[in-house]
Amino acid sequence: MKRNPQSAGRLRPVDLARRHGLSTQVVRNYEAAGILPPAERTAHGYRTYTPRHAQALHAFLALMPGHGHQTATAVMRAVNRDAVEDALRLIDESHAQLLDDRRTLQAVEAALRDLRPVPEEPGDTFVGPLARRLGIRPATLRAWERAGLVQPRRDPRTGYRVYGPADVRDALLAHQLRRGGYLLDQVAPLIAQVRSAGGVAPLESTLRDWQARLSARGRALLTGAAALDAYLGGPPVTGDGTSTRTTASSTAD
Repeated sequence: MKRNPQSAGRLRPVDLARRHGLSTQVVRNYEAAGILPPAERTAHGYRTYTPRHAQALHAFLALMPGHGHQTATAVMRAVNRDAVEDALRLIDESHAQLLDDRRTLQAVEAALRDLRPVPEEPGDTFVGPLARRLGIRPATLRAWERAGLVQPRRDPRTGYRVYGPADVRDALLAHQLRRGGYLLDQVAPLIAQVRSAGGVAPLESTLRDWQARLSARGRALLTGAAALDAYLGGPPVTGDGTSTRTTASSTAD
């Protein structure tokens, strides 16, 4: 009597696909990409998977929310070719990026706090007085203007740069972030966000959302790590797609 593949610990592509709401073609694509170990083939060329393949698929899908598709794919490829150290380095890089993003958020929050006690001076100011107030050179303010950090208007009669209260706010925020070690191309989008929000106060909800996204990513990294650790702790898969544990039991039979 012919044995059912599932009863022998074998799974069809559709069995893996249904568990995660995927199509069988996606499962085959994941195998071709190295996310899953190579599957065993029947005499007729049909793929058969094992619970070990199901564990690999679960690990990959758990890694994606925290690491993204590209890094999750690279991690699984490394594990499946026994390059575990490469996989762990990729994991570390994702955690380092999250830490860097947290520090960026903290720097923005600190800069915005430092802005609030500064009273808005009535009237306009010019590049020299503003540069002296910040303790920088006028050339630095002009470089910030080219990078989009400040957008002073020009006096139609003299052509001089004129900084209004919003421009002074932007310059103060840029100065705080630059002192924190952030590059111009990192500061520019933050200044643009302050500008589009119409000031500092409307950004409070944005900062809360930013913090929530970082926290969610941190939790996702933990979830992915747990699933990957379970996969790493399982029996390795042999070249024909079976696990060493399954191969041993078949030999015993």
